[in-house]
Amino acid sequence: MTNKSKSKPLRVFLLGAAGRPNVLDEAKRLRPTIEKYAEIVRDDFSGAEDLSEVEADLAIVLGGDGSILRSAHQMGHRQIPVAAVNLGKLGFLANMTSAELPDVLNDFAAGKLEVVEHLMFDCSIAHGNEARFRQLGLNETVVHAGTPFALIDVDLYVDSDLVTTYSCDGLIVGTPVGSTAHCLSAGGPILRKDLQAFVVLPLNPHTLTMRPVVDSADRVYEMVVERPNEGTSVVVDGRAVCRLQPGDRVRVERAAPRFKLVANPGHTYYRSLREKLGWGGRLKLNNV
Repeated sequence: MTNKSKSKPLRVFLLGAAGRPNVLDEAKRLRPTIEKYAEIVRDDFSGAEDLSEVEADLAIVLGGDGSILRSAHQMGHRQIPVAAVNLGKLGFLANMTSAELPDVLNDFAAGKLEVVEHLMFDCSIAHGNEARFRQLGLNETVVHAGTPFALIDVDLYVDSDLVTTYSCDGLIVGTPVGSTAHCLSAGGPILRKDLQAFVVLPLNPHTLTMRPVVDSADRVYEMVVERPNEGTSVVVDGRAVCRLQPGDRVRVERAAPRFKLVANPGHTYYRSLREKLGWGGRLKLNNV
């Protein structure tokens, strides 16, 4: 999708995490530059504001992927394109530098930049006919075994069909965006960000033949723990949202909103993987 040119001045959010190094200083430094190209209709460095009812064309997020994730939650079901300025360490989503931002704003306002849409999900938890919780997410839903850190049995259903029972420390259902987050550190596959798929990944499964599975985003994924530990919890995008009760059904499915990321020309998908993951291509050995 390509942004279309607008006759009105560009309206933007300026977002970031105040507690992260350099974010407030960089926001202060960049503000005059941003205001040459756009009207800042809202700034928030607490992460507490509901942005879903505020009219804007673009969100400028200063920080790393965690700040971008938080901004997606703040926008809720009304997602607008995000220009992500990397002030963190790795930043798979944060795909531009502060120096590149002026050109990005100019080109975005002129309708020259592609906006890539990414899969989001709805996570809901129900007990019988009672709905206990619902959350929009971008990265992953995790059922964690929790204290006393004993293995749990997690039944996985796809479109109401029982897949298997995992005996494990937990189970992840993640998006392509989430495949370079918790899934990556847990040994899962990397999915191209614009794929419409979920990855199912057991954490430390007791059976070594239990491998990650990638399936369509058009399916409905449900996890049930009949005998949870005292601390067994559901975690959505890194935030523990509730403790599980016996028989709770954790449901993950495609959400209507899409996370929208402004593409930065020259920063291709495989270039990002190569640079951020340190894919050198060949081993360099010292002469002995």
